[in-house]
Amino acid sequence: MDPTTETLVTATESPLSFLSVENKDGADSAIAEIEHLTDQVTTVRDRIGQVIFGQQAVVDQTLISLLAGGHILLIGVPGLGKTRLVETLGRVLGLEEKRIQCTPDLMPADILGSEVLEESASGQRSFRFIKGPIFCQLLMADEINRASPRTQSALLQGMQEYRVSVAGHYHLLQRPFHVLATQNPLEHEGTYPLPEAQLDRFLMQIDVTYPDLEAERRMLLATTGIETPSIGAALSASELLAAQRLVRRVPVGESVVDGILALVRAGRPETSDVAEVRKHVAWGPGPRSSQALMLTCRARALLEGRLSPSLDDVVALAKPVLRHRMALSFSARADGITLDQIIDRLCTPLA
Repeated sequence: MDPTTETLVTATESPLSFLSVENKDGADSAIAEIEHLTDQVTTVRDRIGQVIFGQQAVVDQTLISLLAGGHILLIGVPGLGKTRLVETLGRVLGLEEKRIQCTPDLMPADILGSEVLEESASGQRSFRFIKGPIFCQLLMADEINRASPRTQSALLQGMQEYRVSVAGHYHLLQRPFHVLATQNPLEHEGTYPLPEAQLDRFLMQIDVTYPDLEAERRMLLATTGIETPSIGAALSASELLAAQRLVRRVPVGESVVDGILALVRAGRPETSDVAEVRKHVAWGPGPRSSQALMLTCRARALLEGRLSPSLDDVVALAKPVLRHRMALSFSARADGITLDQIIDRLCTPLA
């Protein structure tokens, strides 16, 4: 994301003052687009809620990530509906969805595709590229940490550049393109932890927890009967791309920009004034964290029908954006310190 494309307004300016410089019609058009997007997203949330029970925070954070154009890492024990969430998103958002079950013997070609030698009727031989499952719009990598590092890295180029290289030739991926990877936090035997470079490519890490009693009751009744809910598309791929462009047009006040920078920089032990960070954090979030917070705060504002984000958005999104971009020291882990505790301390001045 080029910083020169960011649109900033001071706290004393109208949220849409940058649109009204040319004429009032531009501001009215932007407001109409935001209201229309809010209605569409409300429909999307309602339809997902017919299938996914008791995970509203997870659904909202997932939609925020998709509106911001990012990839998602879903962390949760088996049976919490992570796979079902991805399948439902594909149907509701009108995206082509594919799934990869990651195993230790999965090879990069199983994800990217490969070239095969073919012979025509005239005897002429040539190579033909057969696309792998990465050539879709919504790719689910189930239990990504069970794939070998070589296979995990096959996703890295596609996630960052939206293209892959096979046999020296580049192949462009479809747009929009999103990777939703899942991980089981309990079983670590036979797994390969994701390297920091790949973790940083995920816009958000979303922790999926157990539903409450009432939600689990509704899920029990809805999923063990004869009839299952059938949901249709509420958005199309082109409409999602338009929504992602609209997110980047949302203005951000100087107070929010300063809050994002203060939060991220305070999480780095080399430059932090927070004693807990200097003592317990091995390495902190990089500049991509600031970009991620900026985009997700804009998307959260649109999700809730607001014209610009606030510091409350920064605080609400700090954990899913930062928790996979920081690491605790060995002594901190031994003392039972968690990253969520550190991030809560960082958010204290913004609350």
